[in-house]
Amino acid sequence: MGHGDLMSQAEDVADQFLRVTKHYLPHVARLCLVSTFLEDGVRMWLQWGEQSDYIDSTWSCGRFLANVFVLINLLGQLGGCVLILSRNFVQYACFALFGIIAMQTVAYSILWDLKFLMRNLALSGGLLLLLAECRGEARSVFAGVPSLGHQSSPKHLLQLGGRVLLILMFMTLLHFDLGLFSILQNLVGTALIVLVAVGFKTKLAALTLVVWLLCINFTFNAFWTIPSYKPMHDFLKYDFFQTTSVIGGLLLVVALGPGGVSMDEKKKEW
Repeated sequence: MGHGDLMSQAEDVADQFLRVTKHYLPHVARLCLVSTFLEDGVRMWLQWGEQSDYIDSTWSCGRFLANVFVLINLLGQLGGCVLILSRNFVQYACFALFGIIAMQTVAYSILWDLKFLMRNLALSGGLLLLLAECRGEARSVFAGVPSLGHQSSPKHLLQLGGRVLLILMFMTLLHFDLGLFSILQNLVGTALIVLVAVGFKTKLAALTLVVWLLCINFTFNAFWTIPSYKPMHDFLKYDFFQTTSVIGGLLLVVALGPGGVSMDEKKKEW
């Protein structure tokens, strides 16, 4: 069996998956995407005192401002998730979550931790894809109205930005050692993220990355196997839900396609 035949069969499997799941895949993608915000919002409620003490001791801002910070995080994240999942005011909810990401990046000094910064940017990429989906739904209401440039439309640029930011998550998963398995994993992972970034064989590459991330998530981030009183429980839980959110972003790529600024779209013109 040739390489082309193998690739064609893989694409057929991906197309069959899309046909079977097309009605509920966007809903699953949204739920996965907002999962880290839901978890963090609930954590703000359950650990209100600890979070408030941390902000107060780190920034010396006083108890009142520290409590306001926790309240904004709690309401902003849970409220934004409810709006996104119910498909109401999705654009405003995304902007609110962008604000939460920016605020936490500064408040928790994530700006100086490259790994956590890249993961936050990947989350932002997922939100960009949500905005693109929202714009697509709005556009369909005015189906007969002529539009300006096809490839440079805001929706397609948002999809491009979302795809590029999503791959930052995978940069944090690369292992820089000389073991055969690590080298093979890095090569395959890098090839897949490049395909998603440039928009070539996008749905197949994104679906493969979803399977890969699911395996990594349930194998290495199994926080439920660690007692809740141990610090590692919270670290693994954070990683698990952040990875789940990126999986949601990739599922949106699968559901929506790569957009106009991609090699897949260019191929249709050749």
